[in-house]
Amino acid sequence: MTAKAVYWTFVAPFKGRSLKWGYALHQMVLVGYNAVPIVFLISFFVGLILALQGAHELVRLGGAGYTMSLVAVAMTREIGPLMTAIVVAGRSGSAFAAEIGTMKVTEELDAYEAMGLSSVRFLVVPKYLAMLVIMPCLTMLSDLAGILGGALFSMLQLGQSLALVAHTTMESLEMQDIWTGLIKSLVFGAVITKVGCFEGFAVRGGAEGVGKSTTASVVNSIIMVIAADVVFTTLFYYAG
Repeated sequence: MTAKAVYWTFVAPFKGRSLKWGYALHQMVLVGYNAVPIVFLISFFVGLILALQGAHELVRLGGAGYTMSLVAVAMTREIGPLMTAIVVAGRSGSAFAAEIGTMKVTEELDAYEAMGLSSVRFLVVPKYLAMLVIMPCLTMLSDLAGILGGALFSMLQLGQSLALVAHTTMESLEMQDIWTGLIKSLVFGAVITKVGCFEGFAVRGGAEGVGKSTTASVVNSIIMVIAADVVFTTLFYYAG
């Protein structure tokens, strides 16, 4: 499935087989636009919690001014991409598995093959394209929401001004912090799409099988996302 998806995404367009951008745009709305409220809300609260927990120890050490540095770096490098991936895995990964699984149970996939159409081209590739575009966007939104949560705590509880919070945040962040998180988001998006679609194609046993594959897609996606996060965090740690 992965080989076919790569072919239809990156090779076939150069052979005159155009990408299905209409389907991809539809998936971008479902995966990205509809997920904006929940991603923003969860990330905002996570940033607020991170500031609360971090300030509790930093105040004791006389370093309350570093609270926003902690929140900004943690959100952009680690928590933002990871929280976004977990939310998307729960929303979209399960939806991918349920959609394709239902089509398999109702023999719609067999109809695709009977008409000489590639089910991977029409069902998987638009989801890959949507994820590759949307995941970095949602991750940046998550980063911003988390930083806003930390900023709110710093201003209301620590008495810092908006200018000081903004200055501390900008001083603590480097471009490396941002692009490492965005690279992770691309990998997480590919993983979620692959697992969700694979579980959909692997459905067995009718409606009960669809339910099992949907659950498996969420669980396996989160496990693989965290495993990928460990690998990339280790690589970035030793690289720089």
